[in-house]
Amino acid sequence: METQNMNLKKPVLFTLGKFCISEDYGFILPDPLQELSHYYMPWMEIASNLPFMIESHELRVRVDAMPLLSCHFLKGHREQYLAHLLLSCITMGYVWQEGEKHIPKVLPRNLSLPFVEISRALGLPPILVHSDLVLANWKKKDPDGPLEIRNLDTIVSLPGGESLKGFVLVTLLVEKAAVPGIKALVKTINAILQSNEDALLQALQQLRTSIDEMAKALRQMHDYVDPAIFYAVIRIFLSGWQDNPAIPDGLIYEGVSDEPLKYSGGSAAQSTVFHAFDELLGVCHSKESTTFLHRMREYMPPSHRAFIEEIHSAPSLKKFILSSRSCLLHEAYNQCVKALAELRSHHINIVAKYLLTGAAKAKDQLDHLARPPQALAEKGTGGTAVFSFLKSVRNTTLEGIIDQCG
Repeated sequence: METQNMNLKKPVLFTLGKFCISEDYGFILPDPLQELSHYYMPWMEIASNLPFMIESHELRVRVDAMPLLSCHFLKGHREQYLAHLLLSCITMGYVWQEGEKHIPKVLPRNLSLPFVEISRALGLPPILVHSDLVLANWKKKDPDGPLEIRNLDTIVSLPGGESLKGFVLVTLLVEKAAVPGIKALVKTINAILQSNEDALLQALQQLRTSIDEMAKALRQMHDYVDPAIFYAVIRIFLSGWQDNPAIPDGLIYEGVSDEPLKYSGGSAAQSTVFHAFDELLGVCHSKESTTFLHRMREYMPPSHRAFIEEIHSAPSLKKFILSSRSCLLHEAYNQCVKALAELRSHHINIVAKYLLTGAAKAKDQLDHLARPPQALAEKGTGGTAVFSFLKSVRNTTLEGIIDQCG
């Protein structure tokens, strides 16, 4: 009887498997598909030539002539994710082909119907999201080679050439650098459940190292992305139709809704990593920032959202640390918080470079291009007042530091 009672008291440990999160790739989709069956060739042909079709102003004509295809022949989640990637990139190209001029009010039914159908199947919104552009949009040049930028390429591209590719792949490498941190997060929660301070200290040290590696990966953005190209060419194709003055009423998805629908553009706030680390460390952001961050969770795969919610429901790391007499644990926790704040400072510096410096360089260097988009000049592609938002979440992260023990 005593043995039975002891077994009953064992805590249920936290695992990644139930959330479809890879031990090797974290939130990245492992080995994404690159092609669909012949039935979906019209989507594949258009998606594989998006930069040319957009720059030659042919995309809308091609899409309008595209057959209406059903999603019923898609087999498994990998085909579904590729379909969502294809249709989301085609949609961004269709909407923004002419920049901020002549923006269509209606997405044609041969694009909107399958896009909404596959979005509902995946639990994602019908717009380009972080899990499309980054997590499911990569391939190795040498299948047996390393997951390094020199051995990587995108599956689908948008205008921006090498800078667009660099933007996607550097962001992918930030996600890859987070993988040891995601596993350390699981170890942290399990150490708390088992009241194992030694295991907790080790997990927190691993988490801090992973966050440092994320910052190191993020700094590669300077090497692979031209600020002028990002500002003048790339960012409009990441922009949505919510909180965007260029398309204030939203977009009608023909055959889906007679009223315009509004969706935010791509944002780093759609990365599950930052939400997961915030929840684990007990970081509390301002009401306005929290509202936006929680809305961005609707742009994540459902299993990733569930992972964040599970962390929120787990025993509090901060309370465990505060109740502990271990100065080593206090310091390890604070080092994680400081590392996360430092990573956010790096993000602020990059945004400053690619928005403020990028705007100036675009004006000076890229006169031959169309006038850079102005509607989101002081906002992120997700529609936020980007600098005040990023500085706010960085500062509230630092406020999480606890007083040293002793």
